[in-house]
Amino acid sequence: MTSPVSSPAKIDVVPHWVGGRAVPGSGQRSGEVTDPATGEVTRRVAFAEPADVESAVAAARAAFPAWRDTSLTRRTQILFRFRELLNHRAPELAALITAEHGKVLTDAAGEVARGQEVVEFACGAPHLLTGSATENASTGIDVHSIRQPLGPVAIISPFNFPAMVPMWFFPIAIAAGNTVVLKPSEKVPSAANWIAELWAEAGLPDGVFNVVHGDRVAVDTLLTHPDITAISFVGSTPVARHVYETGTAHGKRVQALGGAKNHMVVLPDADLDLAADQAVNAGYGSAGERCMAISALVAVGDIADTLVTKIAERTRALRTGDGRRDSDMGPLVTRAAQQRVTGYVDAGESAGATVVVDGRTGRFDADGNGFFVGPTLLDHVTTDMTVYTDEIFGPVLSVLRVDTYPDAVALINTNPYGNGTALFTRSGAAARRFQNEIDVGMIGINVPVPVPMAYYSFGGWKNSLFGDTHAHGTHGVHFYTRTKVVTTRWPDTSGSGVDLGFPTNA
Repeated sequence: MTSPVSSPAKIDVVPHWVGGRAVPGSGQRSGEVTDPATGEVTRRVAFAEPADVESAVAAARAAFPAWRDTSLTRRTQILFRFRELLNHRAPELAALITAEHGKVLTDAAGEVARGQEVVEFACGAPHLLTGSATENASTGIDVHSIRQPLGPVAIISPFNFPAMVPMWFFPIAIAAGNTVVLKPSEKVPSAANWIAELWAEAGLPDGVFNVVHGDRVAVDTLLTHPDITAISFVGSTPVARHVYETGTAHGKRVQALGGAKNHMVVLPDADLDLAADQAVNAGYGSAGERCMAISALVAVGDIADTLVTKIAERTRALRTGDGRRDSDMGPLVTRAAQQRVTGYVDAGESAGATVVVDGRTGRFDADGNGFFVGPTLLDHVTTDMTVYTDEIFGPVLSVLRVDTYPDAVALINTNPYGNGTALFTRSGAAARRFQNEIDVGMIGINVPVPVPMAYYSFGGWKNSLFGDTHAHGTHGVHFYTRTKVVTTRWPDTSGSGVDLGFPTNA
């Protein structure tokens, strides 16, 4: 007697969220969603066709007039309700992020908390959206300015921060009276739908926040859609350039944040134990999958041997494994990412770099066949090696040695990226000089990852940003609104008459 053959378990498909409800895709295309710690396919995600994007944009367009005219009092009430719900249920979202991205739970919880800061900033919308007024700009003429929303806007976000990066944008966009279509990374789709459901629970009207999943088909449809007024993007530099050029060619406002190669300069007078601690934190946190990760450590003078020894000691003590266990660092997001990172380490070693700590092999605290690369430390890296020239986006920290402070500044300023950098020193004079001379958008002094608070704005220079406007803070408010100036006169008609002379400001 033969045993019955069991059918495979049915895998859920992550749907789109349009007009206040989950909707399946109109086509047959979909992608795999994996658990990076085990390598298992846990879900599939529907890939949007142009018709699906059109449906989401239509919902945002239909919802815009009423949301634009909703009072600031009502809008902020909904924002505060969303904030309270997120505070209460943040562990759910963190667990969802860890399951699909792989970062450890504490890191995922920190991501949610940093995103929540932007929600809290946006709760101040009545103050942020105030205009200005001038009485008697000319005799009997008053002038005032107001900020008004743009309309339906699109957000295209990366895999590495499924919650925080979208939250850099949509709280401010919604607070300002816009409606939103979010296209998250297809690698980590579930957080976006979870957030959409939370908005609905908070009382956000249907159609104000929509989610479409997919690949370049969805992206390009949003970039060229005539009803999308603005695009916010975070991702690699080649795609950021494409988003900026395509979006602006179609008459849209675009803020496109691209790649990075973040340097940490350590001067001879620095506290080397502090520098070593912070280099490890900034280089290996979230497995290096951060646009603000430190990937290039620049040792100035004769401190390199001592500093590398200290970093190596700390690096070897890190525990890599499943982010739901007692690990310091989790896996990379996909098998392809794992192979790409190990390929860069291979190339660096072949080019002459010294592999001080090798993460290509090792023991990882996880079940199955996860996408792990352990923390890796390379020394004697030079500027012509691909481990330096390329954004690796993995747990690889490269040490470059220079003789003087001017050499370090020149190295950073000639790099095509300008996202973030840090200086470790005890000298206030050196710090002040560094922050003045360096061509980078975000600078840390004895702070390795200088991500600003929500009431400041996030963004780099050079090939790290396409567009003039950074994320969140006052830049975010300006990006999602446009200014209208109204000139008013209420004349006393008893003395009116025709006068063809040129008007003066008398």
